[in-house]
Amino acid sequence: MSSSFLPPLAGQARTLMVQGTASDAGKTTLVAGLCRLFARRGVKVAPFKPQNMALNSAVTIDGGEIGRAQALQAAACFLPARIDFNPILLKPQSNTQAQVVVQGRALSVMEAKDFFGPEAKQYKQRMLTAVLDSFTRLRSQHQLILIEGAGSPAEINLRDNDIANMGFAEAADCPVILVADIDKGGVFAQLVGTLMLLSESEQARIKGFVINRFRGDISLLNNGLSMLEEMTGKPVLGVVPYLDNLQLDAEDGISATATISTEPQPLKVLVLVTPRISNHTDLDPLRLHPRVELTWVHSSSDATACPAADLIILPGSKAVRDDLAHLRQQGWHHALDKHLRYGGKLLGICGGYQMLGQCISDPTGIEGTAGNSQGLGYLPMITELQGEKQLRNVSGTLVLNGSQCDINGYEIHCGQSRMLDGSEPPLRLFPLDAHHEPGDMGRADGMLSDDGQILGTYLHGLFDGVDACNQLLAWAGLPHSQQAQDLHAIREANLDRLADTLEQHLDLALLQHCIQ
Repeated sequence: MSSSFLPPLAGQARTLMVQGTASDAGKTTLVAGLCRLFARRGVKVAPFKPQNMALNSAVTIDGGEIGRAQALQAAACFLPARIDFNPILLKPQSNTQAQVVVQGRALSVMEAKDFFGPEAKQYKQRMLTAVLDSFTRLRSQHQLILIEGAGSPAEINLRDNDIANMGFAEAADCPVILVADIDKGGVFAQLVGTLMLLSESEQARIKGFVINRFRGDISLLNNGLSMLEEMTGKPVLGVVPYLDNLQLDAEDGISATATISTEPQPLKVLVLVTPRISNHTDLDPLRLHPRVELTWVHSSSDATACPAADLIILPGSKAVRDDLAHLRQQGWHHALDKHLRYGGKLLGICGGYQMLGQCISDPTGIEGTAGNSQGLGYLPMITELQGEKQLRNVSGTLVLNGSQCDINGYEIHCGQSRMLDGSEPPLRLFPLDAHHEPGDMGRADGMLSDDGQILGTYLHGLFDGVDACNQLLAWAGLPHSQQAQDLHAIREANLDRLADTLEQHLDLALLQHCIQ
């Protein structure tokens, strides 16, 4: 399979859409693996997801915001993230509301009943126009577009005005393969049931099935595969084995399992999981560090039973004032006070950083009801939420404990924070790849408390760089460690591992036949 296999059709890329029988069936992973498989063979391939709902997002090279999964798939294609890869992103900020990001820019906050209810037709039509605009642009620039659906096409209560699954496939006239997770059980019912709930024209778009996360002896599955093909008239393109310890960026889910270190005297890190936690992929390098024990603690749990930790992290949040109120209601401000009295370190990232200050003001209701919230009071600063979201990929320097190192990451926040004293910020940041004059100190970011126990920053991805991770962990209490993991190298190795697995277990000739 080479680039010559996929000449553009009348100047437009060929297409293939991956839909799933349910959320977490493996759509994101399958698309990422196929992206890497085709890209390694010289095909000019790009990912696309019409509509995503996620709180883990990434900043694009063209200054917008897309789902983290599409940034991962772009990396699988050896491409920088672009807004056209995910033109509609829904970011939940309550049980009934979501911020709507269209082609990289936050446009509005909508109630679920308005987005999915009877009044949604006109709005969805406008969204479909934006989706097709991005899709058309990508088709003119590539040979193959690999498209990821959302949830399941069999959610018949959401069929009207759908732009994420079959509604998009019909509008863009692209073929579909259906993936199901056998590890959850009932895989044949998943596939046949999904197919039966589709319309006749939608059923015709399904070109084949992929069974994901199989464990055991494949021979025990063969007669079921034959019966499935005979019953549906659709081929099984392959059975993908369960890949233990596949290390790729998560779209949303957080593992409840604590990481266990076998090293002597590991650093114990506790991450508070608030109801609207966002961009928790910031903590992936700590999860992979051999001398770190990372524990996720849901903020609804008993704060008085807070396990002992060297470092507590308050991560990002899509609804900072609501999450802060939740922490107070559950008594976590008392647990944090106790942690600091006993000499523990506290790190706030983005929304968590805003919580560390004196006050968070939302005068226009950017994240909900307008008003002010008292902060935790650990840092001398105040924050105001503003309508213009800050979206930047940045690089710069980090200074902690008298040592300086390079640091890279991204900013994605609505708040503007102002220091109330003249303390020197621990970070100086520049827009990534931007030219700056000698002597330019860069833009100040973050605060470090006078006693050195509390650190806050707007920078996401701050642990991704090896040197920065080592320095931050040394501040947190893990000196003399040079064992931080190279997250980029790990991601690349796992994308190649995934592509190798698909190459071995999928019928590539059948897959090629599905692409149109």
